[in-house]
Amino acid sequence: MANSLRDLAGIDRIIHEPARTLIMAILYAVESADFTYLLRETGLTKGNLSAHLARLEEAGYIKIEKGFRGKVPQTTCSLTKAGRAAFEGYRAQMKRAIDSML
Repeated sequence: MANSLRDLAGIDRIIHEPARTLIMAILYAVESADFTYLLRETGLTKGNLSAHLARLEEAGYIKIEKGFRGKVPQTTCSLTKAGRAAFEGYRAQMKRAIDSML
């Protein structure tokens, strides 16, 4: 038990922040999501969501594409291969820690 809990000290802090965990979980389940969808699903403010997306993009976990749908600007986000692998590792690490507590 102690080793699994000690492993939590090395948890990916970028993903571990609750809002970013939620964003990563949403993007893990879909091919891509636009900003409006993420805004609605996370319940974050526009500024807060933008800041978290920027942090995930800086880490190389997500790709952000800006374009237009007709004349309306559209921002689309998707996980990168590195982001998918990081989230899978995060999930496995959390599962091991939780399982060790039972």
